[in-house]
Amino acid sequence: MSQSPEARAAEPGIAEGNAAVRRRYPFDDTADLDDARRGFLGTARDRVIRDAGGRAVWDLDAYGFLGQDCPDTANPSLWRQSRLCSGHGLFEVTDGIYQVRGFDLSNMTLVEGERGVFVIDPLLCAETAGAALALYRSHRGDRPVTGVLYTHSHADHFGGVRGVTGDDEVAAGVPVLAPRGFLDHAVSENVYAGTAMNRRAAYMYGAALPKGGRGQIGAGLGQTLSTGSVGLIPPTREITHTGRSETVDGVRMVFQLTPGTEAPAELNIHFPDHAALCMAENATHNLHNLLTLRGAQVRDPRTWARYLTEAVDLFVGSSDVAFASHHWPVRGRDRVLRFLSEQRDLYAYLHDQTLRMLNQGLTPLEIAERIEMPPALEQAWHTHGYYGSVSHNAKAVYQRYLGWFDGNPARLWEHPPTEAGRRYVEFLGGADELLRRARRSFADGDFRWVVQVVNHLVFADPDNAGARQLQADALEQLGYGSENGTWRNFFLMGALELRHGAVGTPTSTVAPDLLAALTLDQLFDALAIRVDGPRAWDADIAVRFRLTDGDPVTLRLRNGVLTHVPGTGPAAGEPDAEITLGEATLRAVLLGATAPGELTGRADVEVTGDPGKLAELLGHLGGPDPGFAVVTP
Repeated sequence: MSQSPEARAAEPGIAEGNAAVRRRYPFDDTADLDDARRGFLGTARDRVIRDAGGRAVWDLDAYGFLGQDCPDTANPSLWRQSRLCSGHGLFEVTDGIYQVRGFDLSNMTLVEGERGVFVIDPLLCAETAGAALALYRSHRGDRPVTGVLYTHSHADHFGGVRGVTGDDEVAAGVPVLAPRGFLDHAVSENVYAGTAMNRRAAYMYGAALPKGGRGQIGAGLGQTLSTGSVGLIPPTREITHTGRSETVDGVRMVFQLTPGTEAPAELNIHFPDHAALCMAENATHNLHNLLTLRGAQVRDPRTWARYLTEAVDLFVGSSDVAFASHHWPVRGRDRVLRFLSEQRDLYAYLHDQTLRMLNQGLTPLEIAERIEMPPALEQAWHTHGYYGSVSHNAKAVYQRYLGWFDGNPARLWEHPPTEAGRRYVEFLGGADELLRRARRSFADGDFRWVVQVVNHLVFADPDNAGARQLQADALEQLGYGSENGTWRNFFLMGALELRHGAVGTPTSTVAPDLLAALTLDQLFDALAIRVDGPRAWDADIAVRFRLTDGDPVTLRLRNGVLTHVPGTGPAAGEPDAEITLGEATLRAVLLGATAPGELTGRADVEVTGDPGKLAELLGHLGGPDPGFAVVTP
């Protein structure tokens, strides 16, 4: 097993806790293993998937160590889940429906039609999607791709589309289907807060961690993110309502729209000719996130549960198999009914019990510590918190209804971490005394307390080597004991960066295709987010763009706020400069591909007023930091 040379062994309390997990749950139950292996047709001969430059973006053998016995530095339940997720290859789901699993975080589904193959959720990057399609064709023939469908608006379900089809094919008639609102959510999520989300995703998926018993072993939903080229081809057909039917290349589909569940735009698919149900990411073999640790809008478990009930009513009576865009299928109508019903109860229970305790005055931290799942659900493997967790999901429900503030005025105006850290260190008698006490707590096995206390010293004095090492050691132990893959990765990434410094962001979804898919409104909004407000307090600049292929719009920077106003009415005011140009040229300027000064003298651009005002306005924009500090100030 590969591992960081600084990684420590499991402390006795962690080792015993992991041993207790083995005694608590039915590890002799092989139903999931049988389901995950069923239908296996083969896998790729070339085990490393590379980009055009030869850089490895995915290694099919990276998790071979999971075939060994679980060490005491890993939670056996997470080890079991990761072993199940790491199986890779082409699998037959049912007659005419296939999945490639283990080639990325997500699965790619292929449904055979009359002339070719219909692709559902083409993974995160073009390289892994292309390799998955090649594997399918090596077993099922060189069938053309006759359609593509994105089940929802997360990048691991559309980012690899250019590995299975292209703009020319789509222009020639290959349809791309997606749920209503897909493009708006796919683009805005990955651009507005994309830099911060990608940085936090580096912690959540642990792509930079060494893989092994003391390192990254998976993320619960899948193993990790691939690191290839992310793309997007906009949908050509929008699924607008539940009950809508579509036939592509002879493949009949009936859709259930499920907005506000696992994604703001999502759908489930029933295949009546195959008695098969695709649950997208609404029902997988784990407790999912209500608020993903990389950051997102809080999801609604009440709505999620209701859509699962609807799916049962609509489709279970005619479904012999249920599969999803992660994990492995469930077969048999009785098992499908039980699986979906337990998944429904999981989200409904979290919602209702959090609200019950919230209305008794409990705070998010108190609810997260007290809430317990019903024994029947706890004994079902697919309800375990490998990806989401009961703890952070309960906090998410609280946040959805009441926000970040728990009502105690003592927490209304707390000092930020660095200022609080300096005061805590002084109160505790200085750095040496704090470390002495924290090391005693470490020896006692109270790693949560060590992490909480030593964090103050790290933020008060980030160069204190003893504090960084102790914090890393304590985070590492918490990772070893975690059943949740993303918690383990967060803890171990924190330890890694405390020991070695920031490793940056291995995977970025802020891709050219997504930027190109922004509407002009979204592009202006994305620029407004980048304004350095204090530096722009005294600026008052207005630039009007008269589009040769659209309506005029005025950008005004005033009071540190960049607004865009369509038309030429009172809200737009009088501009300092007016520029007539095409939309493509405007996009090039706003995205930095063309400098403002390059517009002067161009035959297709007309500038009146002060030509320097556009450059002055854009000069107030700052850039995001894709490697910002997380575990240090």
